[in-house]
Amino acid sequence: MRVCVLSSGSKGNSVLIEASNTKILIDLGVTKSYIEDKLKELKVDPNEIKAILITHTHVDHIQGLKAFLKKYKPKLYVNKIILSLLREYIEDFDYELYDTSEFKIDDICVSVIKTSHDVKGSVGFIIKDDQKSIVYITDTGYINNKYFSSLSNHNLYIMESNHDIEMLMNGSYPFHLKQRILSDKGHLSNKDAAFYLSEFIGSNTNTIILAHLSDDNNTQEVALNTLNNVLNSKKKKVKNVLVAKQKQRTDWIEV
Repeated sequence: MRVCVLSSGSKGNSVLIEASNTKILIDLGVTKSYIEDKLKELKVDPNEIKAILITHTHVDHIQGLKAFLKKYKPKLYVNKIILSLLREYIEDFDYELYDTSEFKIDDICVSVIKTSHDVKGSVGFIIKDDQKSIVYITDTGYINNKYFSSLSNHNLYIMESNHDIEMLMNGSYPFHLKQRILSDKGHLSNKDAAFYLSEFIGSNTNTIILAHLSDDNNTQEVALNTLNNVLNSKKKKVKNVLVAKQKQRTDWIEV
């Protein structure tokens, strides 16, 4: 299994995962043309995308979805709430409804993690294939400790590290927006992400990708330093630590 973060940030998010002969996307919050260009760079035909998982319906996660579905017709995997919200935006699409915490797409096993964000139905995912596993969690104010055991010791983590609290509080955002970001239905700070990752990573973990960094209230260096300081304090190490960027894809990353 391998993964490529196609874009990550407040202006658009999408991740490509390839497992066995199955290719799926998580979110499509950039334009159809952007996705087509990035897939072409990776020598992936858009028609090969078997399915799309949607974490929630904010525009930076579904911006290009309607146009992509119309042209290529992959299947959406959604919960009831996300389905109802998408139907206000997209008239006709192929979908499969999951009403359990686990389902399959070919040989890929998907476990659903409920997140806490200011939109109904928001989720994260654990993707498993042939003893390899990826955790994908962004856009949440916190992670419920009931999920800690199921989120532990995976191979690769794509985790939101949205903002530095001091930069946010000293920045130009209006107070109500600062409150929203800091709330339990907002976004994970660098400190939050570092804490959760220090709890989750284990001997099987080889890669962390910090995601959904704020353009205004964070920097790559601050996010990395915060994570490294927490991991060092707990005497934990991970071989590869990367930062996903806005409108810029990563290379293929082997899980």
